[in-house]
Amino acid sequence: MHHIHPHPYDVIVVGAGHAGCEAAHAAARMGCRTLLLTIDLDKIAHMSCNPSIGGPAKGHLVREIDALGGLMARVTDRTFIQIRLLNESKGPAVQAPRAQADKRLYARIMKETLETIPGLDLRQAMIERIVPPVAVLHASNRAHGSARMADPLPDTRLYSVITHTGRVYQSKVLVLTTGTFLRGRAITGDAVWGAGRAGEAPAIALSHDLAALGFPLVRLKTGTPPRIDARTIDFTRVQVQQGSSVPLYFGHYDDPAGSNDRTCVAENPSFAIWQSPAFSGPPSSAYPAPFLDGWRPQLPCYLVHTTPAFHDIVRHNLDRAPLFSGVIEGVGPRYCPSIEDKIIRFADKERHGMFLEPEGWSTTEVYVQGCNTSLPEDVQWAMLRSIPALQHVELMRAGYAIEYDAVATGEIAADLSARRAPGLYFAGQINGTTGYEEAAAQGLMAGINAARAVQGRSPIILRRDEAYIGVLIDDLVTKEIREPYRMFTSRAEHRLLLRADNADLRLTPLAGELGMVEPARVEAVERKRAEASALLATLRNQRVFPSAATNARLMAAGIAPLNGEATAEELLRRPDVRFEQIQQALDLPPGAGSVIEQIEIEAKYGGYLLKQQREVERLRRMETRRIPSDLDLSGVRGLRSEARQVLLRFRPATIGQAARLAGINPADIAVLIVALERRSGQVIGTEQSVSSA
Repeated sequence: MHHIHPHPYDVIVVGAGHAGCEAAHAAARMGCRTLLLTIDLDKIAHMSCNPSIGGPAKGHLVREIDALGGLMARVTDRTFIQIRLLNESKGPAVQAPRAQADKRLYARIMKETLETIPGLDLRQAMIERIVPPVAVLHASNRAHGSARMADPLPDTRLYSVITHTGRVYQSKVLVLTTGTFLRGRAITGDAVWGAGRAGEAPAIALSHDLAALGFPLVRLKTGTPPRIDARTIDFTRVQVQQGSSVPLYFGHYDDPAGSNDRTCVAENPSFAIWQSPAFSGPPSSAYPAPFLDGWRPQLPCYLVHTTPAFHDIVRHNLDRAPLFSGVIEGVGPRYCPSIEDKIIRFADKERHGMFLEPEGWSTTEVYVQGCNTSLPEDVQWAMLRSIPALQHVELMRAGYAIEYDAVATGEIAADLSARRAPGLYFAGQINGTTGYEEAAAQGLMAGINAARAVQGRSPIILRRDEAYIGVLIDDLVTKEIREPYRMFTSRAEHRLLLRADNADLRLTPLAGELGMVEPARVEAVERKRAEASALLATLRNQRVFPSAATNARLMAAGIAPLNGEATAEELLRRPDVRFEQIQQALDLPPGAGSVIEQIEIEAKYGGYLLKQQREVERLRRMETRRIPSDLDLSGVRGLRSEARQVLLRFRPATIGQAARLAGINPADIAVLIVALERRSGQVIGTEQSVSSA
């Protein structure tokens, strides 16, 4: 018998991984009464794979999540045990922070943070069923036959979720962030068992409910490596990799005036809270060379390499590898392959690097980054022990693969709502992505748009030139996802505009309009923008003339002497010149580190930035040309059959999205534009339409 919760919610979020946490926080922050349901409250934001956050493109996503008022960056800042700026020697477009978090502490801080959010309830429950509103069920029944029904519920206009104990919760909209739990199964060698993650039960009924509603499901696969005991590692035979020696954070906090270090910091007073590590005391004594006396205590990571013996052991056991024997059915991520796959695909490589990364400040459990595998456990022991530093290593957990259901491409709209079921939203691995950062970004946007739907407002859809989040979601909407999707900087055609350093300038004003951040935070960002603009104007107006005295000052600051007249900006444009040198030589006013970072990038990359901005403006006209959701595509004359089928499947929201779909050519776009103009009564010639778009 069902027991109905007496008070319906505005938003229910199912699943409390990284997507679910961001979705629930966003919906509640925007004023919706929100319920977050999860199988285990102690596993909120659990890092089932590597407890690392960030890296190229992924770090950009985390910075954008913070700029929009999300949680991932700040929880990471409180819990990281190491942080580095990757690609520091390369251009600013690909520079990004990466941190190693304390796995258990991250989950605890996230849970404690969510518990403080007004209007957000957390409940532990296994969800057995979802029942859509009657209107959705009727539409599904007409299209796909009879859908499964639950006992009659009092308000059939709402979504209902039924727990394993018979409790029924209802809401106006529903966000599914089920991770790898949909019909999940774990695999190590011949051992196969039902699991959403190791040690946790899968969600079988939810897959059946989605299928009954007509959602096509695909089978995907991901994997994890073995975890080993640090006390059994020979650290004299590893390469030590230390963390950053200068302050570095994911979150945006107020940057003290005059600070010239290249820090990723912004808003006070929360800076004092979020920048302080949540751990204390000495780290585990198992790790050598900890960094304890700098700006923040950190633990190193350690590099080892596979050996010829390692490769031989893998090759001799391929007949026992589920990846090759047919046991694994799902498609894994091409850019994060298992170690057995790497050894076969890259047979010419004599060795592969693997990082030994501590899973926490005080634990001895170590993650073997780069060694994802589903080989039998005895093979995992043998291959790891063939590495000199790991000759006597002890496994604490064997690696395993995980297979799960995801919703097929073409089932979500650009606001992450389900096309087949109004009021239903998907975020995270259910949409075919892999990675904590990709999941959190989707969860944030799904939560924002679910709240806006409840409030009767239009959705927020970020463009590809506005954010990596926009690139991510646009790819999920317009591209065929045949393997778990992972974000890369190469996926962003405007990546010089979408840098990690300017995420707040791009997105925090929008977060202020949405109510996701306080007005003081928006004011801090606008102050940063104004200060950068004023300082850059000073550099452009400051003319420097060659003279003995001027060149002496320049040389004293480490700047090559002038041969002709120049502006201070032109001096800063030199590759080897930094603002501190210009300031010293010309007695310029000081600036905050984040402000100086902006003017240095503008000076050195201004031409490239202008070129990309012009391209964005050209493309934006196509992006803003919307395609009404009720446009009868079957009645558009002149569309090729293939184009019609693609457009009906993906239902792009704009002409720009339509143009990016596989199978759509420029002639199809021209026909579509004519159809839109005919609909609005503004028919003009096809060639003129295309050029104006």
